[in-house]
Amino acid sequence: MASERAPAGRPGLIDRVATGIATAGGAGYSPVAPGTAGTLVAVVALWLVPVSTGALLIATGVVTAVGIWAGARVERTVGRKDPGVVVIDEVAGMMISVLAVPRTVPVLVAAFFLFRFFDVVKPPPANRLQALPGGLGIMVDDLIAGAYALLVLLAARYLLGLR
Repeated sequence: MASERAPAGRPGLIDRVATGIATAGGAGYSPVAPGTAGTLVAVVALWLVPVSTGALLIATGVVTAVGIWAGARVERTVGRKDPGVVVIDEVAGMMISVLAVPRTVPVLVAAFFLFRFFDVVKPPPANRLQALPGGLGIMVDDLIAGAYALLVLLAARYLLGLR
């Protein structure tokens, strides 16, 4: 069984796994705009890995659940609420933003900008719910931003006759 902490204050295996997940494989360590870097990781994965809508829905649920755990773990390790290195929330939010639309390059680009807009602006209820404790607070505002981006994409597709 892996220990919580290795000797001499070094992170144990579980903390390293949580950090790898929470930082989306290290994207959260980007010196410039780590949230954008995490979102780009998601965009590239969504473009390169063709999956059905059902599989994407399941994957989004798994990323969200694991992200809540990993985010909370890193938050405790770092000792600060919603640390900037945690970007798994951006990955989950970006996944939601394309759940019900074709994952073509133009749609992914539009989803990227819409998601980043809603993630930064944090319209209600995202602005209030991000105060929830632990990993849930880390994840929920980005899940809402992803839902808002998806709604805008669906409305635009409807208005443009791209049903």
